[in-house]
Amino acid sequence: MKALVTGGGGFLGRAITEMLLGRGDHVRIFSRNRYPDVEKLGAEGVQGDLRDLDAVVKACMGIDVVFHTAALAGIWGDLKLYTEVNVTGTQHVIVGCKRRGVGKLLYTSSPSVVFNMQDERGIDETTPYPPRFFNPYSETKALAEQTVLKANGSDGLLTCSLRPHLLWGPRDNHLLPRLIRRARKRQLRIIGDGRNMVDLTYVENAAMAHLLACDAMTPKRVAGEAYFISDGSPVVLWDWINVLLEQLGIHKVRKRIPAPAAYALGYCFERVYAWMKKQDEPRLTRFLARALSCSHFYNIAKARRDFNYRPVVNNDEGVRRTVAYFRDLRF
Repeated sequence: MKALVTGGGGFLGRAITEMLLGRGDHVRIFSRNRYPDVEKLGAEGVQGDLRDLDAVVKACMGIDVVFHTAALAGIWGDLKLYTEVNVTGTQHVIVGCKRRGVGKLLYTSSPSVVFNMQDERGIDETTPYPPRFFNPYSETKALAEQTVLKANGSDGLLTCSLRPHLLWGPRDNHLLPRLIRRARKRQLRIIGDGRNMVDLTYVENAAMAHLLACDAMTPKRVAGEAYFISDGSPVVLWDWINVLLEQLGIHKVRKRIPAPAAYALGYCFERVYAWMKKQDEPRLTRFLARALSCSHFYNIAKARRDFNYRPVVNNDEGVRRTVAYFRDLRF
């Protein structure tokens, strides 16, 4: 199989690339930057921008399946830029697939596309998109997901969407480094009662889900569907964070802030940043206040049923590997 992985040098993209190479598939990665370390593993590196249609179409030449993991992530920023990268960029991937006769497209989405700023306990894929979004990432990922699913069956292309929740593990360059930096500076606060439960997805589990979905996809199975993906066992968020911090030799988070107060503070930060036209991310937003105080875990029975998804790395092993990776890093 010949696969194209957009964002193949990134956190999830690299994990997918390594798994594909490990089983003998040919892999081409498409990223804005070069990743010589990934190329040394055997991947073909192609540089380009998702906003460049010609570059995307060219990257799809001779490809059987596309794993579209690349995206502009974050909870703050210019909606126009998020739309250009996440929505228009995904439309370009679809066009590239159709023009080059690619048979399958697997889109990496997020459960945030259905997050309605309240507790979500064991919900499944029948949950609708919310009436409004509180950050440009969730909004544009939802629009892109709908575009991908709508393209299923068009011009011989099969598509599906996977929604891994809170990716974590060694080489994470987004979630855990920010968490650790703030913890070291004593800037973290438990929001709410600290008992909210969330799903996590170890990066190898998420990568395996993509490969299993790809292999199982047919016009009557997997194609046209969205799937929640997780480690399968929700954790108490702040307990999990404190275990990780303790094993890294960092003080536990003990100070608290009531959830309504955090939400109000997030609103104030948003207004000030918007007024000052600041592009860097506020320390707190309304979305982040809810995400850190609400429960959000998902029913993954559909993924288990349709492509036999089973997490390959459990939480304890994931924590051990992650602590070993981050223990000696300074950032």
